[in-house]
Amino acid sequence: MGKALNFYESLFVVNLTRGDDAVADVVDRFTNLIAENGQIIDIAKWGKRRLAYPINDLNEGYYVVVTFKSQPAFINELERLLNINEMIMRSLTVKLPYDAEAKFKARAAKAVANEPPAEVAADSAAEVAADSNAEEEPGESSNETAEPEADAGDEAEANEE
Repeated sequence: MGKALNFYESLFVVNLTRGDDAVADVVDRFTNLIAENGQIIDIAKWGKRRLAYPINDLNEGYYVVVTFKSQPAFINELERLLNINEMIMRSLTVKLPYDAEAKFKARAAKAVANEPPAEVAADSAAEVAADSNAEEEPGESSNETAEPEADAGDEAEANEE
């Protein structure tokens, strides 16, 4: 009988001071490590974000969240490697109490069901653009505010004074 696999989510914040290439290398190194020791379900690269509080006098970091399935023994090694890497500012790995794979599949199916086909979306976008252009008169823009027109009599009175 095989060992039980659990679902985990690991968030880590990468130091941005060494440049984009170094950040990409660290993210790739840890996602590859997770893929070798488990099954990756989702990788969410949140990108550069402001930290809630400064860490080592830095105010920004690159956030990555990896949802995966692996054996419980791997988590200790992953956390050890995250802690000793100087590019990782903070990390957190938690065991998920639900089937993350089913959740992501359901979310993807729901997104596909709610999304209109590309041809229909393109046609409706073209129709909306055509309708908005037909309502405007040439030389008019919907962004401009209309100014009230002055009466000819008002201009004559202003010139006499």
